Amino acid sequence: MSIIEAIVLGLVQGLTEFIPVSSTAHLEIVPVLLGWGDPGAAFSAVIQFGTWIAAVIYFARDIIRLVGGFFRGLATRKIFADTDSREAWLVIIGSIPIAVLGLIFKKHIESTLRSLWIVTAMVIIVAILLLLAEAWASKRQLRSFDELNINDALAVGFGQCLALIPGSSRSGSTIMAALFRSIDRPTAARYSFLLSLPAVGAAGFLELFKERHHLAAIGWTPVVVGIVVAFISGLASIWFLIRYLKEHTTGVFIYYRFALGAVMIALLVSGYIKP
Repeated sequence: MSIIEAIVLGLVQGLTEFIPVSSTAHLEIVPVLLGWGDPGAAFSAVIQFGTWIAAVIYFARDIIRLVGGFFRGLATRKIFADTDSREAWLVIIGSIPIAVLGLIFKKHIESTLRSLWIVTAMVIIVAILLLLAEAWASKRQLRSFDELNINDALAVGFGQCLALIPGSSRSGSTIMAALFRSIDRPTAARYSFLLSLPAVGAAGFLELFKERHHLAAIGWTPVVVGIVVAFISGLASIWFLIRYLKEHTTGVFIYYRFALGAVMIALLVSGYIKP
């Protein structure tokens, strides 16, 4: 893998990881269109370290606060009475479904589910689900982070599991589930980012360990470059989405997904790209 490829893939990863348009779909189609081929699930997972580090730095104060609240809640045995402890447990509970299902279906996620037909289908399906979620949320009183409960955590956690199917978008799946639970958009985005920390971090470390020989064959320099570029563009992506959703719906991302899905279908049917 060349440095140019690593830069482009890192940029694609960083710009699409946090906005609900599917980073996996873009990491699949962009290198194919450029004639580079599929970079592989291992490389895709490892460069997520860049966006993971971006989220860790952006939410550093929240992380410190929630970690402190977690241990304070354990010490006082009032894990849901303390606000910070309650929020920490909401992140933990919301992370359990994807951890379990991710390990169970790991082989399928890395092989059969990476078909571009499946990716294309999920790009469109999640767009439809987001459209329905926006319609649902528009007719209800929306709630903030302080009002989240265990049922919300489980619902959004299972929604995040949809992202195990490439093309779904982790942020798109979690925001969609949150809207169906009548959670406001800025809260949905923030909760989505916090849920990404254990999910993306664990996946990245696991792939780094298991695929270290494959990554070494690619070249550690391109891997590091991809991570750094993903980090920089990921920070910009987080900053943008949090501010954007304070005043807007996810409509622009929904229509983008429909357009992306249509383009991918045309390319697949024409034979320009292979499934």
